[in-house]
Amino acid sequence: MSVDRMRGAARASVSGLPREFWWLWTSTLVNRLGAFVATFMTLYLTLERGYSASFAGLVVALHGLGGVVSSLVAGVMTDRLGRRPTLMAAQVSTAFSVALLGFMQHPAAIAAVALLVGMTSNASRPAVQAMMADIVKPEDRVRAFALNYWAINLGFAVSATAAGFIAEYSYLVGFLGEAALTLACAVLVYVKLPESRPDQGADGAAGGGEPEIGMGTVLRDRRFMGVVGLSFLISLIFMQGSFGLPLSMGAAGFAPGEYGMVIALNGVLIVLLQIPVTRLIEHRDPQKLLVASALLAGYGFGMTAFGGSLGVIALTVCVWTVAEIINSPTQMGLVARLSPTHGRGRYQGMYTMSWAVASLIAPLSAGFVIDEFGAGWLWGAMAVLGSLAGLGYWLLMRNLPQAPAPEVPEVVVAPGVAAPEVTPAA
Repeated sequence: MSVDRMRGAARASVSGLPREFWWLWTSTLVNRLGAFVATFMTLYLTLERGYSASFAGLVVALHGLGGVVSSLVAGVMTDRLGRRPTLMAAQVSTAFSVALLGFMQHPAAIAAVALLVGMTSNASRPAVQAMMADIVKPEDRVRAFALNYWAINLGFAVSATAAGFIAEYSYLVGFLGEAALTLACAVLVYVKLPESRPDQGADGAAGGGEPEIGMGTVLRDRRFMGVVGLSFLISLIFMQGSFGLPLSMGAAGFAPGEYGMVIALNGVLIVLLQIPVTRLIEHRDPQKLLVASALLAGYGFGMTAFGGSLGVIALTVCVWTVAEIINSPTQMGLVARLSPTHGRGRYQGMYTMSWAVASLIAPLSAGFVIDEFGAGWLWGAMAVLGSLAGLGYWLLMRNLPQAPAPEVPEVVVAPGVAAPEVTPAA
């Protein structure tokens, strides 16, 4: 591909999105540049503190439990109080709790503050996703979610590499660095991002004839709850990149810096491939894309059972990274499509909870399986889960109505004048 064509493709990928989206994108990037706790918690507890894999699993599970609690609460706050105040409150409290965690010494204190970190850090997700759905046109949402995911992994690719070496020097520096950058995100939101919540009636009910949305509405939406369940299975698989993989690599004698380089490959590949791959899949059948991504994720992690060298492990990361690139924007676009306008916070909160529940269960189950049976059994289970998720996506989306095409303006012509031909956009 020529340089001019590459520039044209890049311009087409980023053009047409509102300014508010780019400030939200910048906030995401800064936040992920400071990611440390979620990535290195397992190594911090097992290598730095000397705790067992089971205790590390318990602490990481408590972190996930905090996310379960906050997902639904933050979703309701996002709809009632607004996207901006919810996001700011979550980021300020995250900065405080992450800094506090770095100073905890007693095992019970570490576990309690990890629960608090999970609650505060996860509370921002429903607000971010609802705000993005508010400010971006429906036909651009898959592209917008892909660009936001690209920012997440651009920051992760940088932070994972740097933090791996920071961890060898001082874990406390990593905790304080994440706290500082998260606080910077809160300042950015306060200065640059306006509220995006759609207008509601004087009594707080949704306007425009849309019925009032409550959590019962979300739970009764069977197709959406099916998506939530499948998201949970996919999350169980992807969570092993930050729990099962470092545990098995640590047990095999790999250093923290080597894990940092391998997991950074995941972010680097997403940075390089997310935008061009999204251009290829943006208007393709989401059912086929989600089925393919589930199979790639399951068998990509399953291949880790044969990872006796750093090169083989890096190859498995490449396989399940492709699954991430396909799955994330496609699934988030589907969630936004199924969410009613004035219930986006609650719907996004429920969707976020699927990842939070996986954060609770994945470390507990993975730690137990590795301690009792060995890492090979864990990776085989991931291949089975990927197959089940692929079958689930195929069944759930068989009768899903097609997304509405962008409206073509009506052309009014004078009597006796031929109407011009109008070709709808792809």
